Amino acid sequence: MDPARIRNFCIIAHIDHGKTTLSDRLLQATETVAAREMRDQLLDGMDLERERGITIKAHPVRMLYRAKDGAEYQLNLIDTPGHVDFAYEVSRSLSACEGALLIVDAAQGVEAQTVANVHLAMKQKLAVIPVINKIDLPSADIPSVLHQIEDILAIPREDAILASAKVGAGVPEILEAVVQRVPPPRSTLPGALRALVFDSIFDTFRGVVTYVRVFDGELTPGVPIRLLRSGGDYEVKEVGAFAPEMVKTDALRVGQVGYVIANIKTTAEVKIGDTITHARAPAKAPLPGFQEVHPMVFSGIYPIDTSNFEHLKACMAKLQLNDSAFVYQSESSVALGFGFRCGFLGLLHMEIIQERLRREYQQDIIATYPSVVYRVVRTSGETLEVDNPVHLPDPSVIERIEEPYVRAFIMVPNTAIGDMMSLILDRRGVCSHTETLDGRRVMLTCEFPLNEILVDFNDKLKSLSRGYGSMDYEPIGYREGDLVKLDILVNREPVDAFSCIVHRAKAETRGRALALRLKEVIPPQLFQVAIQAAIGGKIIARETVRSVGKNVTAKCYGGDITRKRKLWEKQKEGKKRMKAIGTVNIPQEAFIQVLKTG
Repeated sequence: MDPARIRNFCIIAHIDHGKTTLSDRLLQATETVAAREMRDQLLDGMDLERERGITIKAHPVRMLYRAKDGAEYQLNLIDTPGHVDFAYEVSRSLSACEGALLIVDAAQGVEAQTVANVHLAMKQKLAVIPVINKIDLPSADIPSVLHQIEDILAIPREDAILASAKVGAGVPEILEAVVQRVPPPRSTLPGALRALVFDSIFDTFRGVVTYVRVFDGELTPGVPIRLLRSGGDYEVKEVGAFAPEMVKTDALRVGQVGYVIANIKTTAEVKIGDTITHARAPAKAPLPGFQEVHPMVFSGIYPIDTSNFEHLKACMAKLQLNDSAFVYQSESSVALGFGFRCGFLGLLHMEIIQERLRREYQQDIIATYPSVVYRVVRTSGETLEVDNPVHLPDPSVIERIEEPYVRAFIMVPNTAIGDMMSLILDRRGVCSHTETLDGRRVMLTCEFPLNEILVDFNDKLKSLSRGYGSMDYEPIGYREGDLVKLDILVNREPVDAFSCIVHRAKAETRGRALALRLKEVIPPQLFQVAIQAAIGGKIIARETVRSVGKNVTAKCYGGDITRKRKLWEKQKEGKKRMKAIGTVNIPQEAFIQVLKTG
């Protein structure tokens, strides 16, 4: 097809504003999917996506549309995730497009993630088409949303299209706007072959399937190709498009989006953002990829049955191909055996990976408490990056510890601003700027240590704002903090699985909570067991697991009391000796219970 008749666009929005539903309506309007095969959330292929009602992976699809001028156009759509953890998926999709449909909920208006996605699209110089969705809701406030689009996003209100993806209203106008406003793709380097790898999946039978957008030249079966960054040479076996299933075609030409299957066998060979070029006449410069993502959150993942270690390793390698932001490396723990230290973009990302390991690969796993990457400056001037408390050097050689900070944009109703400020202060945050968006909502710009908003901050935000609050954040670098390593000692022996790096002011609270939880799950021993939380040599919290009682005087009936006293003293001495040389066997179930709730 003539590149002038091709349009590449994606759909961006805050979570739950109706991206996937609109994708379904576009597929119906262009008759890409037969009516009998149509179902809700058609582009969400994973069970997890359907259950949670969220998009996790970007999904490309090719549609043919006959415009009002009678010409037929090829529309390549990429549906993107909305959750802050998957912003990297959005940036990858934007790199393969010339335009973006920006969906805004008519009842909720512009949200934190909407602003972040618009900035991403503007940075890539894309044509942004605003669509006000859910106009059929009783609570829809269209004039207010038009004002927000103009005021907050700096997009003229006249550009907005009113639609309802649920009933299909406004869909013809959206398709016409895509044809009229999104520019056609243009080849920047005629004669050369350059295609951008924006995603990839692993197929058990065909190996690695790469998703590409062709910028220059054409890809056909039999062509020798080279991945510019990794330097590997391969031969193309098959090319095709998504309609929405994979459909084999004879070639992928300038401006087209599709898939390439070459003899790429292992997951480590493909780098997302790489450029495919001709092996015999390689392009001089790669395509501008996208910012390489770095994990923000680290957690240990261990198989419950240690014999499954190798199988878990193979499963993680496959997951890593589909998700370039997920990283892992082997580690061992005294308590949990052999496992992996894994890096994630955020808590939802971590949850999704763990759930996929359990469901898709039938892995029974246990995860340790999530932590962030700390920067430790030694007294010698050397800088270390520590993602596991176990690797923290001795305090005597540490000059300072720095922790990652984020700038968060929090949108809440006016009524919740007092409670929100208290929560921000409680999490060691500083609110630098407050902006009134409309008569009902404010946007707070705050700076937080990432560690403080990791686990339950979003839940607290939702409950304080009665579900109307939203948050987006971006990393802003490292700052020095008064951080200490909190150790948990069981019978004076440190248990590495429960160690963590915390702020000194919060160490006692966290230590008490962990000690109390452990007291509940460690079974009684033959002697009293002390569970202690310690910073260095200083004990800051303690709980005691009771000893199993044995009545040594049961055989004594009547007679002199001194005989009983002798037996009690003997028992006491025995327990004292046992306590000095005995070890406490902490069952695996105790680790699982504490780490799951902790």
